[in-house]
Amino acid sequence: MRSRNLYVTRSDRALTLFLDGFLWFWTLVVAYPLVYVLSASLSSPQAVIGGKVWLLPVEPTLRAYQAVFRNKMILAGFANSTLYMVLGTAISLALTVFAAFPLSRRELAGRKALNALFLFTMIFSGGMIPTYLVVKDLGLRNTVWAVVLPSAFSVWNMIITRTYFQTNIPDELYEAAQLDGCSDFRFLRRVVLPLSGPILAVIGLYYAVGLWNGYFNALLYIDSQRLYPLQLVLRDILVLSNMDMSMMQDFSEMLRKQGLASLLKYAVIVVASLPVMLAYPFVQRFFVKGVMVGAMKG
Repeated sequence: MRSRNLYVTRSDRALTLFLDGFLWFWTLVVAYPLVYVLSASLSSPQAVIGGKVWLLPVEPTLRAYQAVFRNKMILAGFANSTLYMVLGTAISLALTVFAAFPLSRRELAGRKALNALFLFTMIFSGGMIPTYLVVKDLGLRNTVWAVVLPSAFSVWNMIITRTYFQTNIPDELYEAAQLDGCSDFRFLRRVVLPLSGPILAVIGLYYAVGLWNGYFNALLYIDSQRLYPLQLVLRDILVLSNMDMSMMQDFSEMLRKQGLASLLKYAVIVVASLPVMLAYPFVQRFFVKGVMVGAMKG
């Protein structure tokens, strides 16, 4: 069988070159701030203050990271954020799957009414003050659950997961499992979940990133600094520039002698962003399968 060469016109080549250049330009625009923050965190204080850092580190040093990891508040915030992310992602995935699977079954009684009820909550909500009063009356303030539970369920993620179940789990497979005496819960555990790795990875990453980067729930419901997530500690350093006395006792002499005040901000940004950036490559391969839910099939 003779192969056929696809004829490419000059206009097609010109358009391809333009699009490639356009994408590379915006890639550099997005990537440069990230590279600059990393380079600045590894450069000497004099180079950063003097504006000598443009792309690569100048007079490389790890003093800023040594200062960050010696501080008990930052380490406690890192541990708290990790706890919130792991516990919250597990709870959110469980709630999403337990809601999406029944709603994906056509034989569920009142399925349309339940879907409409979930959609209603996407448009209307009680608001910040009623939510705060509920959290307060339940006794969740200044606990781990105040950060995890108020945002534990996303209707949008549930809809995506439900659509994935409807599209990728054949009804014939469910009927065959029923004929073999398989219960709904066992079918979910033994069949649906193993076949739903892509969507679970994508939704799990969405929840994990949201919990890791979130600080608003902690700002509303947490008063104890020992429960502060890392982002709230970062906010105090970058926005409010209001370190607590323990941090000042740990760092005041070091910052005055070594000039780490400007580097500390860059180092904390890198430390706060690193876990999510390391986790993303492991789930990247699932994004094409997980996000393109409901796409046209050939």
